[in-house]
Amino acid sequence: MKEKKIIVFGSGNGSNFQAIVEYFRSKRLPVEVLFLFCENPKAKIIERAKMLDVKVIVEDFKKFKSRKDFDRKVEEILDKHSFDLLVLAGYMKILPEEIIKKYKYMIINIHPSLLPAFPGLRAIEKAYNYGVKYTGITIHYVDEGVDTGPIIEQIALRIRNGESLKELEERIHRIEHYFYPRIIEKLLFEED
Repeated sequence: MKEKKIIVFGSGNGSNFQAIVEYFRSKRLPVEVLFLFCENPKAKIIERAKMLDVKVIVEDFKKFKSRKDFDRKVEEILDKHSFDLLVLAGYMKILPEEIIKKYKYMIINIHPSLLPAFPGLRAIEKAYNYGVKYTGITIHYVDEGVDTGPIIEQIALRIRNGESLKELEERIHRIEHYFYPRIIEKLLFEED
């Protein structure tokens, strides 16, 4: 099995990032996480990366003069590395069209709803408040839209009667942590 290289972009808590790293290490699969990229220097994901001994690149979005300058820096960082997959794990910036076109079908994202329902922020809360019977997660390729790329996999989850929003969020996160690393593995090794 040929070694694969992934890059993870994240902005927040980092639980999906940690689940991915720990999964590949526990399975002893030939997958190297080259680095974590984060635009928020206060994000908890940075602490998780350090704890897991994964290289971190932080570029504070607020220190850039313009969005264009920030996007150029991100593209420059990616262009310096050879990788098989760019994994978004709670990354809170929209990637520019140039990066999406250059790395078409090499960028994936996880979203906590059954897309196309409830794209964007606070998807779990939106689904819960709307009163749907089922929600879930979607793993998809990234395109120029917000959560509109081709769907790779969806896992449905029935919302239980009387379930609180907090309980639903915890269940969604558990299925994210289980399925995201396995879908990444499938994408990386399906041709080998």
